Amino acid sequence: MGRKILGIILLCLALLIIISIPVALFTPVGGTVTNLFSPPTPTPTPRPVLTVRGTPPAIGSKIAYLVDDDTGNVLVNVKGRERVPMASTTKIMTAILTIDKADLNQVVTIKQDAIDEAKVHNGSNAQLVVGDQIRLKDLLYALMLPSGDDAATAIADSVAGSQTQFVTMMNAYAKQLKLQNTHYINADGLTYEGKDGKPDPNHYTTGEDLVKLTRYAMRNPLFAQIVQLQKYVLPANGVHHAYDWETTDTMLSTYAGLTGVKTGFTGEAGYCLVFSAYSSGHRLVGAVLDAKDEEERFKDASSLLDWAFALPVLPPPAPKQ
Repeated sequence: MGRKILGIILLCLALLIIISIPVALFTPVGGTVTNLFSPPTPTPTPRPVLTVRGTPPAIGSKIAYLVDDDTGNVLVNVKGRERVPMASTTKIMTAILTIDKADLNQVVTIKQDAIDEAKVHNGSNAQLVVGDQIRLKDLLYALMLPSGDDAATAIADSVAGSQTQFVTMMNAYAKQLKLQNTHYINADGLTYEGKDGKPDPNHYTTGEDLVKLTRYAMRNPLFAQIVQLQKYVLPANGVHHAYDWETTDTMLSTYAGLTGVKTGFTGEAGYCLVFSAYSSGHRLVGAVLDAKDEEERFKDASSLLDWAFALPVLPPPAPKQ
C-alpha cells in the first residue's frame, strides 16, 4: 500500500515538472519566477570613444565640421549648418552617384560641351580631348584628382543624357541620403550667374551635409581608392590620348594617415577642403570651407586632425534618466 502511494506521489511530481517547463519558458509568470533564481545580467560596458576635452584649435576657415567616423560623434562644429557654396567638393556627389547608379564600363565620347564648361566658367580641367573615347570609370579619376570640370560634364552627359538631367538625379540622391540643406545646379560646383549678373544662390550645402555625404561615399571601396591617390596614368590607345592626372589635394603627400578627399575653390565659396584620415585605430572625416587661401585650408585641416587624434578615449557619459 505504501509503495502504491509513493508511486502516485512520484507520478504527480513528474507531471507537475512536465507542466511547469513550458510555463517557465514561455509565459511572463514563468519568466519572472525563473529570473528569481538566475544570476543578474551584467550591464554592458560602453565602448570608449574619442571624447572632447578643451576647445579645438583656432582656425581661419569660416566653417569647420569634424566627425569621429567610427561612432558619428561630432568633435568640431563651427557654423556647420550654415548654407554656403561648396565649389568642387560638389564632385563628391557626382562621383558617388555615378559609382552607385551607372555602368562604369560604359565608353564615353568626349564632346565639345565638356571642354567649354571649364573654359567658359574659368574652371579646372583634366585636359580632355574632343573625340576621345574613355571608359566612365577612368573619367572618375579625371574628375576627382585634377578636379576636371570637363570630366564632370562628360560624366553627366553619359550617365543622364545631359547635365540638367544629371543635376535632377543629384538632388534626388541628396534627398535620399537625407542631406536636408544641400542643393545642386551643376555637376562640378562652378559659379553660374543669373540674369542679374549675380551668382546663382541655389548651389549650396553645409559642413554637416558635406561630411555626412563623404562618410557615405568613403564606404564605397572604389571611391575610397580614387580619392587617396596622388596620381593616375591612363596610357594612350587606339581611341584616346594619354593622360597623366595628379591630385589637387597636396595634403595627401604631407599628412601621414590622410585618406582623401577633395579640394574646391571659387570666388564665392573660398578655398574648401573635405578630408579624411586614419590614425591610432580612429577614422575622422571633416570639412573646412571658405578659407582665404590654399595654405589656410590645409593648415586648418591638419590642426583639427592633430587635435582630434590626441583626444582621450573614454567611456561615453551615462544617458540621462
